[in-house]
Amino acid sequence: MAKHESRSMSIAQLLWYMGIATTIKLLVIPSYHSTDLEVHRHWLAITHSLPLSKWYFDETSQWTLDYPPFFAYFQRFLSVFAHLVDSQIVHLHHGLNYKASSAIYFQRISVIVSDLFFMYGVYRCTSNLPSLKRNLVWILAVWSPVLVIVDHLHFQYNGFLFGWLLLSISFLAQGRDLMGGFLFAVLLCFKHLFAVAAPVYFVYLLRHYCRGGLVKGFARLSVMGAVVVAVFAAAYGPFVYHGQIQQVIRRMFPFGRGLCHAYWAPNFWVFYIMLDKGIAFLLTKFGFNIPSPAASFTGGLVGDASPFVILPQITPMTTFILVLLALSPCLIKTWLDPRPRLITRSVAYAYTCGFLFGWHVHEKASLHFVIPLAIVAVESMEDAKHYFMLSIVSSYSLFPLLYEAQEYPIKVLLLLLHSILIWFCFSAQFTKNKAMKSTLQADKKAAQFDLKGSSRTAAVNGGFVLGWLAKSYLFGVLVVEIWGQFLHPYLLGDKFPFVPLMLISIYCALGILYSWIWQLTQIMILS
Repeated sequence: MAKHESRSMSIAQLLWYMGIATTIKLLVIPSYHSTDLEVHRHWLAITHSLPLSKWYFDETSQWTLDYPPFFAYFQRFLSVFAHLVDSQIVHLHHGLNYKASSAIYFQRISVIVSDLFFMYGVYRCTSNLPSLKRNLVWILAVWSPVLVIVDHLHFQYNGFLFGWLLLSISFLAQGRDLMGGFLFAVLLCFKHLFAVAAPVYFVYLLRHYCRGGLVKGFARLSVMGAVVVAVFAAAYGPFVYHGQIQQVIRRMFPFGRGLCHAYWAPNFWVFYIMLDKGIAFLLTKFGFNIPSPAASFTGGLVGDASPFVILPQITPMTTFILVLLALSPCLIKTWLDPRPRLITRSVAYAYTCGFLFGWHVHEKASLHFVIPLAIVAVESMEDAKHYFMLSIVSSYSLFPLLYEAQEYPIKVLLLLLHSILIWFCFSAQFTKNKAMKSTLQADKKAAQFDLKGSSRTAAVNGGFVLGWLAKSYLFGVLVVEIWGQFLHPYLLGDKFPFVPLMLISIYCALGILYSWIWQLTQIMILS
């Protein structure tokens, strides 16, 4: 009975957090949205107006369907309600670039409603945590400014997808490996970009689930394999039946888009690009004839990346190998020590590797590791400090997505309020922990030392405090933003318009590169 009441109270508290988040999401409905809103509207039209056999062949718009089949089925489900709201939303031809309020409100609200699945994933991941830590994780995840910017301003359905990921992680953490593997397979059939963590899942499940001797292990491996095959058969079976699987694969993996996105995601390739351009510039100054690139990396459109002038060209296979190499220490650790308590860290680290070294990475992909890391941010002081810095860096790296002047106060307030809030939350948690430990130690030593309250004061003051390096780096974020928004236009006018974006990419890449190293170190040293 007491357990049931506690669960009911937890759900009521989570609903309160969700209510606040929903209010903010409703308030930003009329704000800027990217072309992704038209992309998803057109996918509603494709799946509603055409038979399944034509979904991945349609070229009525440049926004062709390029997500896996489960997401297409999800769009088909939503299109039923969209047709009831406004039939033009799902009209294949008349609906092109349809921007009526009915379309915008329907799509915005559909994202908000689908976030219920995200809330359930967060709830399951935190169900066994103490109340203080549980509430803190809810603040970090449910009120994440990264999720608000990407899903509810820019427009996508990441919250819904992360619900599947968090559910999978929660089952793995509870030792229910078969269900965890099943849910991850379902997620891959919604969005294939989550497959970066597949090697971690494979090694973990092979070592943790398929154990118990040769016969038992093979039996479990067969069961897991059958479950995964069944999921993929449900997703891709109809397209195999129609002989279209090659077309589906071509749409899902458009490698012709080039190494980098139009706005450089803050990853390793930023430094590679800058090194190439720096060497080319110096050689030109020394009189060498260096050919000009065919296109600019800082253009505004997604398309083929310009070739490197000096350094070797990067291919999709190169990035694939680099991601695997970066992942290998984590995979070895998982093989040697497949413990449920490390799986969240390992999954987050895998997505960080994919973000840093992957092909055509979008800046929005930082969500893939920021959300899982919110679950472990409450485990220690060092985890909290790392997450505090990473959440600010990842949020700031998304600022260029909202480039219109009227959205500037929104993104700044979202970041500032969230940073202040989690600072106070972390301070409350870790100051309390230190004070309790100090009190116990003081009671033991009271007979030997005259403390005069100094230890207790030091404990309180020694709570959540960042080191000088972290403080300096975060101050640099402010400097970069002041330069891009105010000093650059005032001092240089329209000259070098690419510099503000370039500085954001480079500076945020330094922070995420540090996070990658820190995460790997934590995984390797935890026992």
